[in-house]
Amino acid sequence: MLKIHGIPRSRAFRCIWAAEEAGLPYEVIPIGFQPGFKLERSVDINPNNKIPALEDGDLMLFESLAINLHIAKKAGAPLMPAGHDESRALQWTLWTATEAEPHVMRWSYNAYLKPEAERVASEAAAGKEALDARLAVLERELAARPFLLGGAFTVADLNLASVLYGSWLNGYDYASFPKVKAWLDACLTRPAALKARKQREG
Repeated sequence: MLKIHGIPRSRAFRCIWAAEEAGLPYEVIPIGFQPGFKLERSVDINPNNKIPALEDGDLMLFESLAINLHIAKKAGAPLMPAGHDESRALQWTLWTATEAEPHVMRWSYNAYLKPEAERVASEAAAGKEALDARLAVLERELAARPFLLGGAFTVADLNLASVLYGSWLNGYDYASFPKVKAWLDACLTRPAALKARKQREG
């Protein structure tokens, strides 16, 4: 059984969603936060002392998107396709980490995550401007196909949609990116996503 260390209201949500999509049994080992985004206790299996972390037998993994690639690999197709599409899934996962997440988090911290008194409007605006440039790239890609790799949902979609989930749920303006909005709606209302979201939003 997969053991996911973290709580659904963290990046562990991504891994819970991946386990649900994969149909693999899992257990969430709860580790929450104190004020200031500090963990309530140490995560000894992650040298960075962050969540999520994964135990899969004698394998220990950290980094949520890497954990998801591992879970998808265990499940196989269609979640993790083979051949060139596997390489494209890795490409989009790295794009998620380098191009999308830093900017969505800059916006998120200053739009809804931090206490209102600590938010900086100019930082939220800068995060949105940078993210919008990346969403324009995504909009062009999704004009050609319903999902990142083609006609089927894969771990590439899961990883990117899970990173954008907080913005989608908390009022980010996607009006200029209708293809992205439709794709996010499709990803985040899948049965497995709804099960993961119930844990996070409940």
